[in-house]
Amino acid sequence: MTAARTVGVVGVGNMGGAMAQRLLAQGWRVQVCDLDPAKLAEFEGFGAVARSTPSQLAIDSVAIIVCVVDADQAREVLFGEHGAAAALQPGQAVLLCPTIAPQDVEDIAARLALGGIATIDAPMSGGPARARDGSMSLMLACADAVFERHRALLEALSSKIFRISERPGDGARTKLVNNLLAGINLVGAAEAMALAQRLGLDLGRTLEVIEQSSGQSWIGSDRMRRAIAGDYAPRAHVSLLQKDTRLALGAAEAAGFSGPLGAAAHDAFERAAQQGLAGLDDAALFKLLSRS
Repeated sequence: MTAARTVGVVGVGNMGGAMAQRLLAQGWRVQVCDLDPAKLAEFEGFGAVARSTPSQLAIDSVAIIVCVVDADQAREVLFGEHGAAAALQPGQAVLLCPTIAPQDVEDIAARLALGGIATIDAPMSGGPARARDGSMSLMLACADAVFERHRALLEALSSKIFRISERPGDGARTKLVNNLLAGINLVGAAEAMALAQRLGLDLGRTLEVIEQSSGQSWIGSDRMRRAIAGDYAPRAHVSLLQKDTRLALGAAEAAGFSGPLGAAAHDAFERAAQQGLAGLDDAALFKLLSRS
């Protein structure tokens, strides 16, 4: 397998792991790095090559996919001890996939550019199942020449690519707009279903009505189906939308914008975290609001 078909994935949790599986299924040679040795062993079983540090992973990869939780972790992976940036060469690229502040994307891209390394601002949406089958949304902000150079990799990752702009940071801005609405929709769905419960309605039947009527939202249906079943095993932790809505409000403030719903949604995620639900699936907003 040539280096042109080799990619590194740093962070093989829910989304990073699904992306790695997708690339393996598409015939790519995948190198993985993760703090969890069990994850590395699991992906070796899938056919990936495990690397102990990001710098090792970067050497033979045409690009590395950074799929960690936040900006601090992204900086550590790239610029910390044994970070990937020191091993990257001009022509290689870094796909930044976590939901982080636009300014953090811009700062990381500027620092990588000093070494001739391209940044593809590449947040994604859709969950692990859609990442695994290649149908997740991938929001890309990068130079046109960088996109063309890495088109094969990007199209292997997703059939739903949205070219946002040539300016890294705009992918992050788009993702925050999307996730703010996702948070608002999820809190709204949880509130409506908690009300249905209080009114003595059958929750499954009520959700069926909503799904075929004007109250429908994808995240509402997906999460409330799990909530009705009492399934709060984490696919997307409460803490993620707690973080993302906070970042979205920060971006709004920087742009001089204030709306009526974003802050209320963020407050709901904050309350859920304070009441011990941070590590549960974000369907647990129903658990929170059904107590009210």
